Amino acid sequence: MRSDEVKKGLERTPHRALWKATGLDDEDLERPIIGVANAWNDILPGHVHLDRLAKHVREGVLSGGGTPVEFGVMGICDGIAMGHAGMNFSLPSRELVADTVESMTQAHRLDGLVLLASCDKILPGMVMGALRVEAPSIVVTGGPMLPGQWGERQTTLVSSFEGIGEVKAGSLTEAELAEIEEVSCPGCGSCQGMYTANTMASLFEGMGLSLPGCATAPAVSAERDRIARRSGRRIVELVETGENLQRFVTRSSLLNGVRLDMALGGSTNTALHLPAIANEAGVELTLEDFDQIGREVPHLCDMSPGGQYVLLDLDRAGGVQAVMSRINEFLDDAPTVSGTGTRGLAESARVSDPEVIRAVPDPVHGTGGIAVLRGNLAPNGSVVKTGAVHDDMLRHEGPARVFDSEGEAMDAIMGGEIVGGDVVVIRNEGPKGGPGMPEMLSPTSAIAGMGLERSVALLTDGRFSGGTRGPCVGHVSPEAAAGGAIGLIEGGDAVKIDVPERRLSVDLSEGELEERRARWSPPDEELSGWLARYVPQVSGADEGAVLRPEG
Repeated sequence: MRSDEVKKGLERTPHRALWKATGLDDEDLERPIIGVANAWNDILPGHVHLDRLAKHVREGVLSGGGTPVEFGVMGICDGIAMGHAGMNFSLPSRELVADTVESMTQAHRLDGLVLLASCDKILPGMVMGALRVEAPSIVVTGGPMLPGQWGERQTTLVSSFEGIGEVKAGSLTEAELAEIEEVSCPGCGSCQGMYTANTMASLFEGMGLSLPGCATAPAVSAERDRIARRSGRRIVELVETGENLQRFVTRSSLLNGVRLDMALGGSTNTALHLPAIANEAGVELTLEDFDQIGREVPHLCDMSPGGQYVLLDLDRAGGVQAVMSRINEFLDDAPTVSGTGTRGLAESARVSDPEVIRAVPDPVHGTGGIAVLRGNLAPNGSVVKTGAVHDDMLRHEGPARVFDSEGEAMDAIMGGEIVGGDVVVIRNEGPKGGPGMPEMLSPTSAIAGMGLERSVALLTDGRFSGGTRGPCVGHVSPEAAAGGAIGLIEGGDAVKIDVPERRLSVDLSEGELEERRARWSPPDEELSGWLARYVPQVSGADEGAVLRPEG
């Protein structure tokens, strides 16, 4: 066992003394040492209950014959960080999470890992860190939040965001929005729709990194506790058989994740996180893979924010495994941490509500829920969540309304300056330019809340919350700070978005673009702290915003 390096032999007497200072004894040290990487904190709704789940994980490890040792991992709530300077730290924190998992595991020679988290970039960061070490690992997610209720209206986190635009449009009073605020997030768990946290949890289950049912069992359910306990037992078995995480993160499993993503209509942030995970695994996964699979696998689940169903509905309909059963013909058979292959799990699943999980011949959309657009505005690619776009906005052409930050755009939207037909362009928000590629839900929600999502498009070199709906194109690459064409657009330029044809372009000749590029200079921003180290190393969004060595 790896842990023998810190507990066996005469030379390790001091090491054993230190282990014993934590309450362990010789019998505990004879067993596999299982790290429980716990992203619990008092800030994130998706994480406030992870101390409860950690207890069940630890008991499962003990009953399986291992010795659990728990350590903390940071976590940022994107919703609370959104709309101000705090969002600059969100995506970059994925690297800190990965570094923490790697450092704690390597320094203490842990035999295995249970990765316990719920939200957005924390989940992929944990998997990225675990891939750097030679230790078996299993993912346990915290589960989705239950929906709220305001009168006859079901509410989610997005209700509170979009309500701001509804107030500005006069369709909701501030007093009514205050009531929605009270019920939008009724308790612990990752926010209710197929936003980034729940998308990543679903993809990890589909990729075989979590036990069946892990992605959709509600945070408050006893089933969630049982999954945590079973995962604790299972990790000891994986250690005993020597099945490292690299066995389960392969090109086949990653492609299965993309296929599931298309069927679910998941968050566009997966186009950042899955390539970043592939990079750590030494596996190729590109935007071309997303584009190709998006043309093959149809969108089957009409999930919030663009659709009517939340994770509770998906769980009752059969969960991730039932969705996999619908797309089994497209899947590669890959090993999973459960011990049963992908195809075997899918074949044993049952769809209990065919309205929530539709059949391939009767899809929500004939193509997948995410599309990759290219053109002279995004030669390296951009992404749009097609599953959240009205059919009449899949093609849109209009004048650019250009803003050099999210804040400027938000002021214009809330000030009534944006009208039907406009294309809102928000630039200098990419991995380098943001810095940190801030996630935007405020401007997209304001547009939707004001009733403009069927007449106004938005594009950015930043990224979107999984809660975004409407014709919103993100990850435009190259970004403005890297000299991309999005930094050359001027107000009034005609921008064309054509999702069916996968095109994103501005009506300018190459000569005009080159003339503007010759006059362009990158934004000059003083950076401090660790973001000053991050910016020179971060790659473009089309590569997953991963860190590359300087120079």
